[in-house]
Amino acid sequence: MVTVIETERLTLVELTPADAAFILELLNEPSFLANIGDRGVHDLEGAVRYIEGQVANYAKLGYGLWLVRRKDDGAAMGLSGLVRRVTLPDADIGYAFLPRYWGQGYAAEACAAVLAHAVGPLALPRVLAIVSPGNGASTKVLDKIGLAYQRTVQLGDDTEELLLYASDAT
Repeated sequence: MVTVIETERLTLVELTPADAAFILELLNEPSFLANIGDRGVHDLEGAVRYIEGQVANYAKLGYGLWLVRRKDDGAAMGLSGLVRRVTLPDADIGYAFLPRYWGQGYAAEACAAVLAHAVGPLALPRVLAIVSPGNGASTKVLDKIGLAYQRTVQLGDDTEELLLYASDAT
């Protein structure tokens, strides 16, 4: 297990094929499907392919989505990290947690640490985030970690407008 980031309560580690069952559960949570979308992961083989994509990102970009574990018991709670989309000019913070871990500050703690890692060790000049307009909990997380609302955007041919946040005002 490769640890990338540690906070007071959390450890963010690189995904491995051993995390496939967790990925399958998370990516098929109704809240994930509603707020992020269907990633086509419907069995363990699909989960392994998803993980392989993240592992390729670690090698190519130096970042990706990392598994968030609670330090005190090692529980896998969610994902947090950076995504590089061809439809956005800069990397964006992505995150998702199982509902049983909502409302405890874990998302804000993980995302703040990812942002610090992005501008510190990774030396990224700007970090973005996108969120569905109706996802008030996520907009609160982005506000809390210091990202500022910029405008609405559409990614590719997708018709849904998303709220774009950035770590600076450009």
